[in-house]
Amino acid sequence: MATPLAHPLAKSAEAWFAQLRDRICAAFESLEDALESGPHADLPAGRFTYTPWTRPEGGGGTMGLMRGRVFEKVGVNISTVHGEFSPEFRKQIPGAEEDPRFLATGVSLVAHPRSPRAATAHMNTRFIMTTKAWFGGGGDITPMNVTSPESLEDAAFFHAAYQRACDKHDPSYYPRFKKWCDEYFYLPHRGETRGLGGIFYDWLGDRTPGRGADLDFAFTQDVGLAFLESYPEIVRRRMHEAWTPEERQHQLLRRGRYVEFNLLHDRGTIFGLKTGGNVEAILMSLPPEAAW
Repeated sequence: MATPLAHPLAKSAEAWFAQLRDRICAAFESLEDALESGPHADLPAGRFTYTPWTRPEGGGGTMGLMRGRVFEKVGVNISTVHGEFSPEFRKQIPGAEEDPRFLATGVSLVAHPRSPRAATAHMNTRFIMTTKAWFGGGGDITPMNVTSPESLEDAAFFHAAYQRACDKHDPSYYPRFKKWCDEYFYLPHRGETRGLGGIFYDWLGDRTPGRGADLDFAFTQDVGLAFLESYPEIVRRRMHEAWTPEERQHQLLRRGRYVEFNLLHDRGTIFGLKTGGNVEAILMSLPPEAAW
């Protein structure tokens, strides 16, 4: 087994990701408690179950999963893993060709509400170390009807939270990371974006001249808080609205697009599978029902 890499911020980042997980899960459970009407209001309020897992090569994590009356399926995972990249994967990771060892810690979530009126959302923040070290992550929102006034309103609220987080650190971040998100969450075989975007960033660290790692960590913390500030409120606004069978069918078709992106293009999915992560935790992002 390879000797794990060490970094002054690794333990602090790991602790923050766990704390953020706890706060987000508590916010989601509070939404389950707050549902008063609608097709599934008579179901029990959902609660997260937590399943720890270990990776034989080093490290592990905890998969948090909830199926409830507001959220048809939501997963919030944390992990800290270490080891060596495979020879064929080293060329794809900055700093890994010089030394194949790596350390990765982060939090990742995907929320699939029952209501077609409430958007699906994704958020991930992470710290990765090879011979280089960097933070990355972001969040994006996927309304089922991307042209409705309500969806555009929710997306604007979501983006505003991320813009405030970005502007606090660097006014260039939001336009850069929004563009990166739009280009990243794109299905080339469909010729369409996955949803209405958000922000996406990577390699904040050794590739960021003039900034210290502490500042990149602080920014990454604010990215997580921006999600906590915005997305639960969006779900709260929409979860009592009635919907039609036609809207449900459209939701299942849009979820199919989500599956296509996550299995064909998502770098986090590829990274997890290539590094021997927990398969169930990696694939928790997939919706419980979808259609094509």
